[in-house]
Amino acid sequence: GYCPENIILFVCVDPEWRRLGIGGRLMEKLMGECEGGIKLHVEPDNPAKRLYEHVGFTSKYVEMRFHHE
Repeated sequence: GYCPENIILFVCVDPEWRRLGIGGRLMEKLMGECEGGIKLHVEPDNPAKRLYEHVGFTSKYVEMRFHHE
């Protein structure tokens, strides 16, 4: 039942500009502008997961899915 005041849908940095700290600065700016909790979804193998953890996000649950074949 966690329903934060803010939800991040997408954070994108052009591949040519990655690994220059731009994503971190975007996240810090966004986090500084928001009031209340912030939630985002990220795939476990997405390299950006490390960035989100670095700026303070933590995993609170595992999403499970089932699809009929």
